[in-house]
Amino acid sequence: MNPLSGFLLPLLLFSSHLLPSSSSSSEISSLFEAWCREHDKSYRSEEEKSYRRQVFADNHEFVKKHNNEIGNNGSTLYSLDLNAFADLTHEEFKTSRLGLSASSAFDRVNRRKVGRLVGDVPSAVDWRQQGAVTNVKDQGSCGACWSFSATGAMEGINKIVTGSLTSLSEQELIDCDKSYNSGCEGGLMDYAFQFVINNKGIDTEQDYPYLGKDRTCNKQKLNRRFVTIDDYIDVTPGDELALKSAVAKQPVSVGVCGSDRAFQLYSKGIFTGPCSTSLDHAILIVGYGSENGVDYWIAKNSWGTQWGMKGYIYMARNTGDSRGVCGINMLASYPVKNGPNPPAPPSPGPTKCDIFTSCGAGETCCCSFRFLGICFRWKCCELNSAVCCQDKVHCCPQDYPVCDTTKNLCLKTMRNGTIMQVVDARRSSKVGSWSSLVADWIM
Repeated sequence: MNPLSGFLLPLLLFSSHLLPSSSSSSEISSLFEAWCREHDKSYRSEEEKSYRRQVFADNHEFVKKHNNEIGNNGSTLYSLDLNAFADLTHEEFKTSRLGLSASSAFDRVNRRKVGRLVGDVPSAVDWRQQGAVTNVKDQGSCGACWSFSATGAMEGINKIVTGSLTSLSEQELIDCDKSYNSGCEGGLMDYAFQFVINNKGIDTEQDYPYLGKDRTCNKQKLNRRFVTIDDYIDVTPGDELALKSAVAKQPVSVGVCGSDRAFQLYSKGIFTGPCSTSLDHAILIVGYGSENGVDYWIAKNSWGTQWGMKGYIYMARNTGDSRGVCGINMLASYPVKNGPNPPAPPSPGPTKCDIFTSCGAGETCCCSFRFLGICFRWKCCELNSAVCCQDKVHCCPQDYPVCDTTKNLCLKTMRNGTIMQVVDARRSSKVGSWSSLVADWIM
């Protein structure tokens, strides 16, 4: 990052509020160049950069118009900013940063209703101050907000029960939780909780790191169960007091409408909308409080620290609408944990290729040079129990075992012996992508 960008961008942003309603082209260009330096943005061509500058200019006018309303009448409780998403159109943003499956959300069976706690709950709670919240994460362009919300809730209750804060693996949920959830194409927190219950635990972020794309499930990692939960509870939809009682006990997963333009460019303050209550995004409530007589939820997002208040948003509470701002009271759930975790599984050892050569844990040895039936040189495929392609350059997942290196695909054989292209979790839009379906070996 340019060392001057941290100074120049706030200065230009401040001056932009003093510009006339239609900023000049040179003023927008200067602001855009400072923004690019601030967010380390570059583009493949001048044509693309010119287009992004136009999108940026449109978002600039939207931000300025909203923020001017704060100074004019004081009724707006939050401000917007030209954040890391300011070069995206609203449609581009919606297709890349959401991921809650609202259709399945309302088909869920409420397994039990949560009762309100006996007695009063605290007037303010912030689980960050209790060390029960991991650092803000970034889902990237993968629509897996549901997995981040679910791991956040499990990380919180695990810390509360065991005293240990452990970052859990969203990638395991994306790759392996396929009964109802669809990885980067969307999902629901309840199903993620049920997956962890059925699997008798979940791996850590460190052991099964986030890649931001759909991959084949690493079944070896399914046996590495570092954190367990025993059940989960659905909060009664529209019962804000029940939700407050739940948050007083632990961080809670919720669905919201995150697709409104103001949500995309939110900067700070108490978000009051207006926004739809059509749920399409998942976040984590980590507390609640009040400021100048206005009540709010403290919510952790999964869009990195360059969005909102270092990755967090305050959302208005007690608004008089039982659905809550952006529907935040409509789809809340949290995991139940009754006891300690099992002993940590032993670390997997390296994969032995021969007496002298080995690959990393969970990798596959592929021979790149063989003579008289003896392999003299090995390469390592990063996939577990993979199929080594005959071109001695690529490998395929074990459940997509047919290498078609002429078409750059991994395929599978149907029962009748014919070859079909596998589309299930990858969806047809991703089929044909060499990088997503055929893995290069690593030296």
